[in-house]
Amino acid sequence: MNGEFAVVTGGGGFIGSHLADALLAEGRRVRVVDNFVTGRRPLVPAGAELLEGDVNDVAADAVRGAAVVYHLAALPSVPRSVKLPLESHRATAQGTLAVLAAAEQAGIRRVVVASSSSVYGDTPTLPKHEGMAPRPLSPYAAAKLAAERYAGSWASRGKVETVSLRFFNVYGPRQDPESPYAAVIPIFIRRLREGKPMPVHGDGGQTRDFTFVADVVRGLRLAGSAPGVSGRLYNLAGGAPVSVLEMGRTLATLTGKEARFEFGPARAGDIRDSFADVAAARRDLGFAAAVPLEEGLRRTLEWFSA
Repeated sequence: MNGEFAVVTGGGGFIGSHLADALLAEGRRVRVVDNFVTGRRPLVPAGAELLEGDVNDVAADAVRGAAVVYHLAALPSVPRSVKLPLESHRATAQGTLAVLAAAEQAGIRRVVVASSSSVYGDTPTLPKHEGMAPRPLSPYAAAKLAAERYAGSWASRGKVETVSLRFFNVYGPRQDPESPYAAVIPIFIRRLREGKPMPVHGDGGQTRDFTFVADVVRGLRLAGSAPGVSGRLYNLAGGAPVSVLEMGRTLATLTGKEARFEFGPARAGDIRDSFADVAAARRDLGFAAAVPLEEGLRRTLEWFSA
């Protein structure tokens, strides 16, 4: 697919900017679409065309001329969605609908939709597999599930090929530690560097499937070109559970600091345990995570220290 024109919505964000970099390195033409509500302008690669705007408003211009659209634009964060449910729905569910409708009109070959492990909810079954009934516990999770359903409906009608990917706790360089809705790893890194305890919501025994951003980018690229997968959804993850406390202790060891924690109440909408069955992505996409947690944390720390 070298030379193929690709669009990355949310390309000024943490994951989207890494994806845009990788596509450019393959020799692709890349258009980044972002309204910079949560994305950051400096993260947009110099070689990419930039279209600034909300995908709900600029979808037709956003997808024009492309062969594949990687749709990552959303309003991230479970706590943010609890506080701002209407905004979460518009950015995440309605934005996906706008992109799919525009893709159909423009004759786009494939749309890859970024979804989330949060759609599984707090079901006791582990690992989480794609055949499970979803049980979203937050507006963010519900909006991501709606995005998946919209994508599936377009694929079922043969209008546009779609693939939905459920991300599991992606981390790595470029995550913003200053956002009030920052993810746990950049928050822990910032607090360790400040010599302060790492804040934990709940008892810290909750598990997550921390997945390095380079692995997710590889999965996205595979989903953009794999044959015979339209209408399907896949987990993208490392496939191993790690507790929040265990991750924090690993970070502390890598920084040579004492692992100190500050415990607070669990957050509304958060789930207790989550890790993925990645057999389907391995079988159909050829995907397997390559970066173990300790190595990914080390690379993330190097970026924060640069």
